[in-house]
Amino acid sequence: MKFDKEVQREAAKIGMTATLGITVATSLFMKNKTAKKAHIIAGSAFCGFALWHTFLYDSKNKKKIPYITISSKDGE
Repeated sequence: MKFDKEVQREAAKIGMTATLGITVATSLFMKNKTAKKAHIIAGSAFCGFALWHTFLYDSKNKKKIPYITISSKDGE
């Protein structure tokens, strides 16, 4: 089953919301070892969801990289 981009975007947004919520909630208990690990994992997962969400959108400002040709003169 293949999901279209709208479903993937929505899943990425839900993932971002959930992981950001966990990151904020666990930030209140950073002295607890388990909460600190959960905070780090949720923060990393948030970065992953944000990156995934970014890649689901096409760039409207696609810039073409100009190619520079360097020619050398014979004898110099």
